[in-house]
Amino acid sequence: MKQPRDSFRLPLVCLSATVALISFVGLTKPVQAEFENSPKAVLDEAWQIVNRDYVDDTFNATDWQAARQRLLSRSYSSPVQAYEALRQELKRLNDPYTRFLDPEQYQALTSQTSGELSGIGIRLRVDAESQILTVVEPIADSPASEAGMIAGDRILAIDGKSTRGMTVEQASRLIQGEIGAPITLRVERGSQSPFDLSLKRARIELSNVNYGLRQEANARIGYIRLTEFSGHAPEQVRDAMKDLLKQNVEGFVLDLRGNPGGLLQASIEISRLWLDSGAIVQTIDRVGESQQIKANQTALTQLPLAVLVDGGSASSSEILTGALKDNQRAVVVGSQTFGKALVQSVNPLSDGSGLAVTIAHYYTPDGTDISHLGIVPDIEINLTEQQRRQLVGNQTLIGTNSDPQYSQAVNALRATIALNRRGSSQSSLRLGAEAAEPN
Repeated sequence: MKQPRDSFRLPLVCLSATVALISFVGLTKPVQAEFENSPKAVLDEAWQIVNRDYVDDTFNATDWQAARQRLLSRSYSSPVQAYEALRQELKRLNDPYTRFLDPEQYQALTSQTSGELSGIGIRLRVDAESQILTVVEPIADSPASEAGMIAGDRILAIDGKSTRGMTVEQASRLIQGEIGAPITLRVERGSQSPFDLSLKRARIELSNVNYGLRQEANARIGYIRLTEFSGHAPEQVRDAMKDLLKQNVEGFVLDLRGNPGGLLQASIEISRLWLDSGAIVQTIDRVGESQQIKANQTALTQLPLAVLVDGGSASSSEILTGALKDNQRAVVVGSQTFGKALVQSVNPLSDGSGLAVTIAHYYTPDGTDISHLGIVPDIEINLTEQQRRQLVGNQTLIGTNSDPQYSQAVNALRATIALNRRGSSQSSLRLGAEAAEPN
């Protein structure tokens, strides 16, 4: 089964705080205490969550009760060994989206889907030539920006630990920490001598939205690129739309290319920013119970809309795209989407690890099952390998006339924008005539 390009990102997540209750019936107190303090307790938590919630009550035609016996009959010398045993049992489900997350992975996922973390607010990369950890940019209003850090700063050490040979992920783990906790970076800037910079960690809201006004010939286009459906994504999209509407845009391009998904609720809330009425998505759980989610008269605009998608647009991206397409609210441009029609819940486990479990299947408003098929755009335009390399190599070209899919989306909006202008002009003429009549 194929997966989105970034396999760590959970394409569609419904966060749940539910932890399975574990039965210790028949255990003596000493044995029960030993069980609770062993890796087996976490294994049984995970097993019971799958047993209760997994979307396929046949468990891929496997004996799930036997899986529990295998997990609890073994001895484990470490949590890592127990984690690996659980992963092997989960493989029997043949579902890459139902998976165990060790404490580090679980923390990273919850930070990612919440759209915030505790840190100092810098984006990092390892410079290709020097192999030195380098600041791409400080996030606005963060401790890093307030301390005067700039793009190109080279970080030589974090709290005295050299960053030589360190990956971005390893550095990020060192930089993140408790809000208010101090951190010292050894920084090198240009040809200056290295210096120490002392900062305090703070809550950092991660932006998943880039937007701007595009003047395309005589059309004013509001361009919004959404990279992930995090907890803050709906308010970020809402703020972008409001700002662009103040700038008198005549149409919108919503770019979901490469967006692997995120929170189900985020996709619903963002759909409601564009749709006044109609169904958004239908979900069906393991017992066949269906839930249909609808728009609720909260759309911010009815201006023409084009949605950009590609093979990296998955899950929540496909829910939003399907809702806009089936309700004839937007023209979809680009290449066929990924085709993930499953819903996961993410459950915390007692040792700080977590378990993602597929709990439902979803369908677009028209009842289409896009699983393994994806959504075919209204206007299909596939990038050549050369065009793709050009956009990846220079991302400032994305959402410009050097981006063939964006250009096609703008062209698709022109006719509707022209009709809206004519309608507006006729309304103005009628109002002018009425004002000229004697009272």
